[in-house]
Amino acid sequence: MRPPYKPRERVDFDELDLLRRNNPAWKLLRAANGPLVLAFLGKVFVDDNFRSISATELISRLDDELYALNERLGEGAFPKPAKAYLDDWAAAENGWLRKYYPAGSDEVHFDATPAVEKALAWVDTLRERTFVGTESRLNTIFELLRQMAYGAEADPDVRLAELHRRRAKIDAEISRVEGGDVALLDSSAQRDRYQQFAATARELLSDFREVEANFRALDRALRARIAGWQGSKGELLDDVVGNRNTIADSDQGRSFQAFYDFLLSHERQAELTDLLAKVQSLDAVDTDSRMRHIHHDWLDAAERTQATVRLLSEQLRRFLDDQVWLENRRVMDILRSIESSALKLRDHSPDVTYELDGTVPSIVLPMERPLYTPKVKVALESEDISTADEDLDASALFEQAHVDRERLRGFVRGELRHRTQVGLSQVLERQPLEQGMAELVGYLSLDDPAFQVVFDETAREQVRWVDATGTERIASIPRVTFIVSGGL
Repeated sequence: MRPPYKPRERVDFDELDLLRRNNPAWKLLRAANGPLVLAFLGKVFVDDNFRSISATELISRLDDELYALNERLGEGAFPKPAKAYLDDWAAAENGWLRKYYPAGSDEVHFDATPAVEKALAWVDTLRERTFVGTESRLNTIFELLRQMAYGAEADPDVRLAELHRRRAKIDAEISRVEGGDVALLDSSAQRDRYQQFAATARELLSDFREVEANFRALDRALRARIAGWQGSKGELLDDVVGNRNTIADSDQGRSFQAFYDFLLSHERQAELTDLLAKVQSLDAVDTDSRMRHIHHDWLDAAERTQATVRLLSEQLRRFLDDQVWLENRRVMDILRSIESSALKLRDHSPDVTYELDGTVPSIVLPMERPLYTPKVKVALESEDISTADEDLDASALFEQAHVDRERLRGFVRGELRHRTQVGLSQVLERQPLEQGMAELVGYLSLDDPAFQVVFDETAREQVRWVDATGTERIASIPRVTFIVSGGL
């Protein structure tokens, strides 16, 4: 069950100050060369919709831009070469360009980061608009609320009532059109809706860069987790696959997949192409030529995001294969060392022997286990019970000592937190016995999945404590060692 939606709280001073100092988009707006960065990267990566461009081509484009600016603003306005500017923009402290090597290429490529898109979107809001539409946004709000309200309605009668209402409205409009009453959108309404459509289309295209960046961040986090993994390979794979499934099942993952499936529909593509062509031909609207083929840009961006996910998955698989190969190599090195040691001992020590607990596994079939046998209930007769006349000393009942084995496990886990094994004598040096023999027996009978208790019958050690009467007690026991067997 998902947690309820909570509206975003207003940011406070500390969060704003942290964003001002660390957020790449805010740094870009404060940069001395911010207008150059926004103008050039906006033209290449937003207007021309480049998702990946080689360093050679981008340097050539920036050279032309710098030459034109120096000619207009004076020599020395931008003194550094184009390559130096690109390296500065791709540096870790700025983070406005992503510099990388594509698969199968030995030439550096560049792509804009989501920070550039966010900065450009904010700068666009500073421009004065001669026309600000509100009606289309209000209609969109009503339509979204209606979809949510009736889309979550489980009562069939309510759903049917809404469908009948919509059908009656459509029937009434059909009747008016058949009677010659055709209501047309005026020029203001057309411009209003086109403005909202263009803004939403551009925002949707810019969101793909952020989705792609989120997938890369997930991949980096998984690689860091794999590099520092201390458990088994099976647990690692479960964790990695679980993270990938969590992303795919998240709200963002499902929304992206639904959008991608929607665009891949041939019927939807044909309808979208036809609608865009009709809208772009309207006389009342100052159309943007880029909007005519915006759905193709969406498809290219979505396919690039999908290709990035496939590439990251393939690289992650190779990374896991390398980890497995290194582990197998370590096992082979251990086996070779055992073989070489055995060859040396064969010639020099013929009396060396080794005992095996068993050469075959013990197999117990399920049907060999005895069936459950209910216990026989003993009938109690209390009619002839009489009160005894003897006075008994009941103090012994209240002098029983209870040993908290969980407390003893905590002592052992604490000692094993920074080492792989520890002896009982070392534990008792830090935590002396307080309950005598009962506590000692508790240590010897500990059972915990985090460690195992090993008894060495060939060596003896003495354990000392002082009982309640002040007498020193000594117990001679086999050497006991606690060894790590799981995660602590």
